[in-house]
Amino acid sequence: MKLSEADTVVIDHITPQLEGGRYAVKRISGQDLVVEADILKEGHDLVTAVLKWRPKGDAAWRETPMTLGQNDRWTGTLSVGQIGAWEYTVEAWGDTFRSWQDEVRKKFNGGLRDLKSEALEGASLVSKAAARAGKSPDAKRLKSFAAQLQQADAEALSTIAPSLELSALMTAWTDRSLSTTHSPLPLWVDRERAAYAAWYEFFPRSAEGKADSGSTFRDCLPRIDDAKAMGFDVIYFPPIHPIGETNRKGRNNSLHAEPGEPGVPYAIGNHRHGVNGGGHKDVAPELGTLEDLSWLIGEVKKRGMEIAIDFAINCSPDHPYVESHPEWFFKRPDGTIKYAENPPKKYEDVYPLNFHNENWQALWQEMRDVIAFWCEIGIRTFRVDNPHTKPVSFWEYLIGDIHETYPDAIFLSEAFTRPKMMQVLAKVGFTQSYTYFTWRNTKWELSEYLTELTQSEMKDYFRGNFFTNTPDILPEYLQRSGRPGFLIRGFLAATLSPVYGIYSGFELCENAPIPGKEEYIDSEKYQFKGRDWNAPGNIKDYVTRLNAIRRDNRALQEYANLRFHPADNDNILFYSKKTVAGDNALLFIVTVDPYNPQTAFVHVPLEELGIGDRETYQVEDLLTGERFTWTGARNFVSLNPHTRPAHILRVRRWAGREGGRDVYL
Repeated sequence: MKLSEADTVVIDHITPQLEGGRYAVKRISGQDLVVEADILKEGHDLVTAVLKWRPKGDAAWRETPMTLGQNDRWTGTLSVGQIGAWEYTVEAWGDTFRSWQDEVRKKFNGGLRDLKSEALEGASLVSKAAARAGKSPDAKRLKSFAAQLQQADAEALSTIAPSLELSALMTAWTDRSLSTTHSPLPLWVDRERAAYAAWYEFFPRSAEGKADSGSTFRDCLPRIDDAKAMGFDVIYFPPIHPIGETNRKGRNNSLHAEPGEPGVPYAIGNHRHGVNGGGHKDVAPELGTLEDLSWLIGEVKKRGMEIAIDFAINCSPDHPYVESHPEWFFKRPDGTIKYAENPPKKYEDVYPLNFHNENWQALWQEMRDVIAFWCEIGIRTFRVDNPHTKPVSFWEYLIGDIHETYPDAIFLSEAFTRPKMMQVLAKVGFTQSYTYFTWRNTKWELSEYLTELTQSEMKDYFRGNFFTNTPDILPEYLQRSGRPGFLIRGFLAATLSPVYGIYSGFELCENAPIPGKEEYIDSEKYQFKGRDWNAPGNIKDYVTRLNAIRRDNRALQEYANLRFHPADNDNILFYSKKTVAGDNALLFIVTVDPYNPQTAFVHVPLEELGIGDRETYQVEDLLTGERFTWTGARNFVSLNPHTRPAHILRVRRWAGREGGRDVYL
């Protein structure tokens, strides 16, 4: 840190902070932020420090005392309520009154009795505090204490100096004229659903599961009610805008669509078939109208849920922008517009936008206005398609600007790309992020990756949304592992992160790929999808139970409380989550082998749970209701991926005997 002559105290190494305050630390409303700092001063004077915070733009600070730990490391805790932008800082000063109290105590306890000078010094400090108190009722009491100190002998001084009342008064009117305050650091506070939610993704046009025709917004309620019954609270729709006709893709990504094939929703825009311009501020007429969507949003809200929509910055050749703003697109040497490519993939039905074109300011503003349009409609959650292919500075502008008016807006980054790009997108404002969880399957891959996400600096800005699958990604693990693989991956997603999601069909264990690829064959990106939503072999009851356990156990609604523990089998993963108060402690044991039964001895973290080495305790499996009595750290488990792939064990402490039986709480 840079110091000046006015700094009387050193305040350094404040945590958490991101790059010296360049980016905001993230928390949710009502959550605590624990702040630590190195605070030191020359000499032997005692130091007092406070943690201060306020909504950004407010004049008044809130504050709470910080406590000194080891090696000049101080700690304070703040709790924020309203969502939006906040800032926090640390103020510290040499506390002359507390230093005087300490000096008097040491001298008196050391046998010194000539303490007249010390008494007069104390009287002077208290008189100055009385002056600072002004017309407050405290001023009278302070003046009384000052008068007592003027006349105090050593015995009286030893009683007056440590007085709790005097200490409280001096704390209230302490002298901060020589305090040092660190520059404010930013904090962003989100609503709860930013950090704890279960997402269910489906294409509205496939809501009814018909193979030969599409559904509308008003046909979606049964699918939404089914998702609600399973415990999901965010319904995520892929793009709902008009779909272009030029170069429309057909079944299984064929270059030519047959008559009646619906096209790819990501080829956005059709000025010939829109009712509100045909672009990003419109809905596909085959799904209904904006009024129909508003009705559906209202119905979803009545159910305690919300709708998230896809913000995909793609344009079909039929998008109105192509005619009104041709300068916004990439051009070939012959002047024609380039379609999108991700070699060897080609997207002939999509034109990407050029964010560095000569009229870039207008483009950036228009994209901001698109989000604001949907916020006005009632949408507050956006899954953003491929944000890593647009400038980071653009996202910092757009999200920051939207948050000024709609601080409750949530942005999910769909950026399966390089780690540092994923991280910087989170830093500039994305609320949640897709992760590499989709491809982390072994015990060591999962424990290493999740430790990085939840225990490193990333926990202060990067919230992983663990999707088991997406319309674009059918992981190899799910392709080859059958129903047990879906049970295992669903368990891991729902218990490792408080925010997770599934793409429809996961609950039906759909796993037919394009040979050799991580993609679904007969993908509903290109066609209507026929489904029996209650097909035999589905895992809907299992998913429902997982979501109910998440809802009923606060430990599963937190992110940074994940800890991994030893299990002497490389195919069994053992981890725990507990609340800070320790009143909700859960143990998770899951096999990562979808084929074979596995056994192991797991080593329970007794000390972290407050359990003695030889203490008997009970664990209740929340998935089945079974209870097991364990003693000590080392305990045996047996898992079968077909019948019992995992345990969620709630720890119950022995509370005594009642009616001749052991009682556990």
